[in-house]
Amino acid sequence: MKLIDTKDAVGHVLCHDITQIIKDVSKGVVFHKGHVIKEEDIEVLLSCGKEHLYVFENEEGMLHENEGAAILAEISKGDNLRETPVKEGKIELIAETDGLLKVNSALLRKINSFGDMMIASRRGNFTVKAGDKIAGTRVIPLMIKEEKMNQARELVGNEKIFHVKPFQKKKVGIVTTGSEVYHGRIQDTFTPVIINKFKEFDAEVIGHEICDDKPDMITDAILKLIKEGADVVVCTGGMSVDPDDRTPLAIKNTGAKIITYGAPVLPGAMFLLSYYSDNIPVMGLPGCVMYAGRTIFDLVLPRIIADDKISKEELDELGEGGLCLKCDVCTFPNCSFGR
Repeated sequence: MKLIDTKDAVGHVLCHDITQIIKDVSKGVVFHKGHVIKEEDIEVLLSCGKEHLYVFENEEGMLHENEGAAILAEISKGDNLRETPVKEGKIELIAETDGLLKVNSALLRKINSFGDMMIASRRGNFTVKAGDKIAGTRVIPLMIKEEKMNQARELVGNEKIFHVKPFQKKKVGIVTTGSEVYHGRIQDTFTPVIINKFKEFDAEVIGHEICDDKPDMITDAILKLIKEGADVVVCTGGMSVDPDDRTPLAIKNTGAKIITYGAPVLPGAMFLLSYYSDNIPVMGLPGCVMYAGRTIFDLVLPRIIADDKISKEELDELGEGGLCLKCDVCTFPNCSFGR
């Protein structure tokens, strides 16, 4: 650092906090360490009795923390995100639309292991609302080598670490299975739960079929709903290993590609996910979705609505965090379930 006249300080970086005292009014920091001095700051500094200042020497090849944070925001900010103005060396990313937060976890880990810089974010694959804060970026030292920030840029390349995928307007078909419902022996209490789940995402239920425990009948109902325009089909019930539970076979017989029958999530172990014609999700929901507060369905539904295709490997990874604790007061998604 070096000592300079305050009147010559524009563009320099403060080495220490500057305190301003106004008798009977206030006492506090008016400029923090690391502040880049602007023309309008000079009179304020002089009024604080600062005729001279300690500033960091401008060294070629070094960047101020604000510039470093801007580079991190640049390589992080993908679709439907905006950045906040820099404040105390930090820039935050804000969602511009309701949607599904996608995080390139591998790139995020690489940047955070690079040293002298950091990015902290929300967990990916969860719903965010327009205006939500999703990440914060900053470099650790007050000054950082420009070369190192360029290396971070090269590491990320043309990719971005964060995106928000907007939710799509979905047309939903529901197939209720079970001889007890089909023959009117009990009331269907499953379908209203599913309708309410889809209402959270403004999806339209365009059809509802009630079927006996007969695979051909269920298969025909699924295909009928798809033909009528459903781009998501949900089958309720018939998902256990009971000999009368034939929904998995019926879904397979539509020609849909089965991604998984079974998931490491409780509640929701007997969940089935498939895709018909590669882009229409057809799901088999176990009975727990009807009576449990939050289940596997709550973890996959935002991704379905955002047209974010789900792989078997991603479902397998839900095992860590896939245990719902069934708290007396549910705070999902602000809890450990699915994280």
